[in-house]
Parts: sequence; structure tokens; C-alpha cells
Amino acid sequence: MRLLFTLLICMAIYSCNNNKTPNVSNIAISLKTQRFEQSFFALDTNNFVQSLNLLITKYPSFGENFITTILGADPKWSVDSTAEYVKNFIAYSKTIFDTSQKYFSNFLAYEKEIKKGLQFVKYYYPTFKIPTKIITYIGPADGYGDALDEDAFIVGLHAHLGKDFPLYKTDMVQGIYPNYITANFTPNYIVINCMKNIVNDMYPEKVEDKRLLIQMIENGKRLWLLSKFLPETEEYNIMGYTKTQMKDCDAQQKNIWSLFIQNNFLQQTDNNLIKKYVSEGPKTQELGENAPGNIGSYAGWQIVKKYASKFTEVKVDSLMKMDAEVLYQNARYKP
Repeated sequence: MRLLFTLLICMAIYSCNNNKTPNVSNIAISLKTQRFEQSFFALDTNNFVQSLNLLITKYPSFGENFITTILGADPKWSVDSTAEYVKNFIAYSKTIFDTSQKYFSNFLAYEKEIKKGLQFVKYYYPTFKIPTKIITYIGPADGYGDALDEDAFIVGLHAHLGKDFPLYKTDMVQGIYPNYITANFTPNYIVINCMKNIVNDMYPEKVEDKRLLIQMIENGKRLWLLSKFLPETEEYNIMGYTKTQMKDCDAQQKNIWSLFIQNNFLQQTDNNLIKKYVSEGPKTQELGENAPGNIGSYAGWQIVKKYASKFTEVKVDSLMKMDAEVLYQNARYKP
């Protein structure tokens, strides 16, 4: 079996050398979806404490974290107080749960796409320990969404009910997740977020990445790698933009780049300025009312793509570990 697996990997590598997108169909992935929210909202209210404890036991890693971290129950509370708190959450969130089951009564399509993404992860990073489970749940709408556990993708279905879901428009949610963020609270971002969490786990942000240029390049690398893991996903979805926003940015690359060059922004270390260009935001004021936020990350991605197109022999992991300044200098990006 080990020999066969090695042979399949070699076949995939050979295929990649001859095709733009590697053939990963023979890379085996074991992945199982567990519908925590279905069991949670079906708890026996007449025997609530015991049934809740059984559910937590069934999910030894996630269960406790769900109660204390996601729901915010204090571990010092009595059993009865915790039970009452959880019951209240179930009652309050019943509409959210019902809506989620209309969207996600069957999760197989998402599991299939996540599995495909993991095939690309294993192709490029054969030794990386990938998750073996997907755990779906319903949490507070103004709380956590998707996460990566030690061996599981944690998918908050409450964060994927469509940008027009009424609860997203409430002050409670808008205070945490404004419109430019809830615009991507859609089902198709389940797969993207799962793969994005893999990328961020492999290459987390570093505190020493202080200059704007460095953060632009590092974010660009992550977007580039995410597109490698999801080669069939549209770039505007990878970026978190609308199709029109991405089209306009592609057409205005020269003006976008001029914003950073003419204002001498690239070597800036002011966190307030840096956040303005490499974090999610409603718009980039200097480029017009319709220009999206996070424009620095977009520019960084273009620089990385430019480098990758010039140096096709550089392997994915080598590019991701490359010094950002070196990559920038060699890319010679001039839109």
C-alpha cells in the first residue's frame, strides 16, 4: 500500500509538469462530515443535562469548546445554570437552525469540494497533516464562524446563510460584521474558508512583517497559494470581491500601483495606514467610491503572480518561504 501511494504521488507530479493544473484525482483523502448542529438542536429537553453531556462526550475536542468558547458559558457556573443558558440559546437560534437546514440538508457537495481542495494540499505538501473531519455547527450570529481544529474543519453554518439573511442586518451583527464582510456570508465561501484556514495554518502572519510592502507580498503569497488549492474557483471569490470589483481592479492595476508608488507607501510602518490597505474594508477612498478595500493584498497577489510566471521552475513551498523583498525585486512588477 505504501509503494502504491508513492507511485500515485509520482504520477501526479509527472502530470503537473505537463499541465497547468496537476491531476490529483488519484490522491486518496479520508474526510467525514459530522453534523453537530443536528444533534445539538435535537437534544432531549426532558432529560437535557444528560443528553447534553452525551453529545459533548461524542465530540471530545469540539464539544467543550463549543459550550465555553463559542457559546460563552462560564466553566464556573453550576450544571443547572449552564443547562439553562444552553437551552435559551437553542430557543433563540431555532430560526437560524431551521434556515441552515434548508440550505444544508445535504452537505455532500461541500464535502466533495473540500476533499478536492485537500487533494491539492497533499499534492503540493505531501507530509502536511490534513483534517479528517468536518464538524458543522450553529453558533451566535455575532460570534465565531469557520475555524481549523487539530484534525477537523469547524464550519459555522450560521455564517453562510446568504448576504441578505435578515439577522445579518441587525445592529448586533453589524457591530461585529458590517455589510462588506457579511457580503461573503454565503454557502460558496464554506470551501474557500476551509482552504484559507489551511493556508493560514501553514503560513501564519508574522509580527516582524511590519512594512506595508512586506505585508502586501505576504498576503499576496497566501492568496496565490489559496488559488493553487482551489484552481477551479474564480479569482474574485478567492479575493473576496464581487465579479465587477475584480474586473475593475484588473483594468486599473496601473492606477492601483501608482497609489502606493506616488505616495511612497511601500516602506511605511504606520499600522493605521497599513491596515487601511491590507485588511478587509468597505472601499479604498483614494481610488473612488466603488474601489474595494484590501487593495494592497490585491496588488501583492499580482506581484506574486508576476514572479511565479517568470520563474516557473520555483516550487510552491520555495516561493512561499521566499523573502518578500527578494520576490518583489525579482518580479519587477510594472503594470
